[in-house]
Amino acid sequence: MDKTLVQYDAVVKRCKDLFLKKTHDYGTAWRILRPSSLTDQLFIKAKRIRSIDEKSKQMVEDSIEGDFIGLVNYAYMALIQLELKDEEELELAQAVARKLYEEQVEAVRNLMVAKNHDYGEAWRDMRISSITDLILMKLLRIRQIEENKGKTLASEGLDANYADIANYAIFALILLGEIDKS
Repeated sequence: MDKTLVQYDAVVKRCKDLFLKKTHDYGTAWRILRPSSLTDQLFIKAKRIRSIDEKSKQMVEDSIEGDFIGLVNYAYMALIQLELKDEEELELAQAVARKLYEEQVEAVRNLMVAKNHDYGEAWRDMRISSITDLILMKLLRIRQIEENKGKTLASEGLDANYADIANYAIFALILLGEIDKS
């Protein structure tokens, strides 16, 4: 588990660094997006990863790693949007955006630690294509929950699904990093 925590934190640092650089460049323009729009952004990223995997050909040189980083950051943005009230300012100060991001990182990391304990790091034996499929399944679940106006009878809510997407994308980035090192 210690190895996982070191790898996990290193991946999250990469994601956070990019988030903060983009926040510097663009501000928090993403705040205009409703959670459903963020869901669609996540869906686009995951579909691209799957499409490239299935076609075994890539025509746009944006990296798959970049798409997984995008999945992590969009999932955190969606979690932040769920927390913030509609009347709050769209433009957040860099320090506020950083704090909100870090709060989500901590919550999602805590969830990973608990689930990783119970599942015995099963993700390490998974294919990246399966992780991509699980992310797409979570997104389809989120879309259905959104269609149901956020109401569920026996299922986790939007936040749990976004958190799982962030963790799956982080796991994929760890596995991609291990492939690159071999």
